[in-house]
Parts: sequence; C-alpha cells; structure tokens
Amino acid sequence: MAKTSRSVRRPPTIVVVLFVLPALALFGVVLLYPMASALGYSLFEWRGGTNLVRFNWFHNFVVLFTEQPFVEQMPRAFLHNLAIFAGTLVLQNSIGLFLAVQLHKLGPFRRVFQVLYTTPYLVSPLVVGYLWTLLLSPNFGPVNATLKSAGLDSLAVSWLGEPSTALPVLILVSVWQWIGFPVLLYGAALGAIPPELGDAASVDGAGGWRRFRHVTLPLLTPVIGTVSILTFIGAMETFTLAYAFGGATGSPAGATDVLSLLFFRVSFESGASNALGVSSALATLLFLFILGGAVLGRRLIRAQEERLS
Repeated sequence: MAKTSRSVRRPPTIVVVLFVLPALALFGVVLLYPMASALGYSLFEWRGGTNLVRFNWFHNFVVLFTEQPFVEQMPRAFLHNLAIFAGTLVLQNSIGLFLAVQLHKLGPFRRVFQVLYTTPYLVSPLVVGYLWTLLLSPNFGPVNATLKSAGLDSLAVSWLGEPSTALPVLILVSVWQWIGFPVLLYGAALGAIPPELGDAASVDGAGGWRRFRHVTLPLLTPVIGTVSILTFIGAMETFTLAYAFGGATGSPAGATDVLSLLFFRVSFESGASNALGVSSALATLLFLFILGGAVLGRRLIRAQEERLS
C-alpha cells in the first residue's frame, strides 16, 4: 500500500506579517532609529544641546580629524581598541579552544566546568571592573600581597596605575570574563563532529595532533570565524570595563582610553557648544567601521570555508 504524503500548507501572508512585525518594530525602535538619528545629528551644527543652528554637511567629521583634542585622542583610542581586539582574539581563540577540547574529553563532568567558566560572563562588566580594581589594589589587594609573600616584590606594582600595565590588565580581565562564551561555542561544535572522522584518521596512522590539525580544526573554521567577528565587535564597543578601570579619561595618562570613552567625554563632559553634532559624527564613524570590519571578516571566513570544502 503506497504511503500518502501530506503537503505542508504555507500560512497566510497576514499571519506571517503579524508574527514578524513585533520583532521588526523592536529592531527598528532599539537599533535602526538611534542609528539613523545619530547620522542625522552628525550633519547639523547644534548650539546649547539640542538647539539646531544649520545644516553643515560633513563639517563635524572634519573636526574629528583636524581639531584638538580629537587629533591626539582619537588615534590613540582607536589603537587601544585594536590592541584589545588583537589580544582578546588570540587569547580567547587559543585558550577557549584548548579548554573546550579538554572539557570535551571529560564526559559528564564537563557541564560543571562549563558553568564555572561561563559564570563571569553573567556578571556586569562594571561589577567585574570594580572587583578587579580591588583585587589589584597596590595597597590592600590580594594579588600584590600574594606576590610579596612569595618574595616577588619587584612584580608587586600598581597594575592599574602604570600606563605600561593598565591596558594589558584590561585585556586579560576582559578575556577572563568572556572566555566562557567561546568555550561553549567550541564545545558545541566539537560535539557535532562525527567521531568516525577521527577514527578513520587514526586508522590511517594519524596521531592526536595530526587528527586535530587536519580533521578537527578545519571543521571548526565556521565557529572560529563567529568568535572572531563577535570579538571584534565587542572590542570596538569596549566601554564599561575601561570606565571602571580608568574613569572617563582612560587613566592612567590615557592608557585605557577607547573610542566609546571619547564619545562619552564629548557628549557629556566636554561642554562644547556643538557636542551633539561632533559626538554623533564619532558614533557614526565607529558604527561604519564596525559594520565594515564585520562584513569583511565574514567574507574572508566564507572564502576560507569554501577553500576547505
């Protein structure tokens, strides 16, 4: 007796629209409208907050590249954002992948460690920043106290008070907080790899490293790309942790200054007559750079995936 197949009926268009409309409305109000508003504000000159003077085309963007303090502070903050991205990218991809591989071998106990690694991810970055400020305090912080008790007095420095150490500490704390996210992604990807592929490589004489290098790692390329793009977006949007460590000025001596802090200072602390227009121009530039970097990264990763397939 032949089996009859039941065709799946497509829901009416009005039903689809009603289900999608709330998400589109939320997306428009929360994301599209603020971005469009910032772009619009950046093209005008403002006086006294929101008092519109005139349409000045791209003059606010010119100010960012030709006038002080932007000529000095914007390149420095931009380089700090790039340094945060590079540091977190290397550490999160390497340490996160290593931890995921080790947890994948633990079997039923890996859930416990996954929870432990992801716990800092659930805490506000502002709380994390102030917590580490206390831990790294040169006067009563347990980090320096431990170093001194171990006879390493030369290493007990003011971690957040020295320009040479403040930014590396910010990168390490950021990695510590967010490492659980790549661990979860890599763990899920490792669980989706058929074990028969590794067994076949073992039969062909491949050792553990060769199996990982030629079988596991290529299959993890999409996840590595996702982690890299999200790391780029997060690094370029760094604000809360840098604010907790160095305040609005990115202390010490601007060593932890980033573009979001510069935007905050221009918007709320500069007192400039055209603060709204200039800060909106800075926000627009930051958005365009993040968008362009994410799109470029996605294209590079897709090309790599096609080359491996």
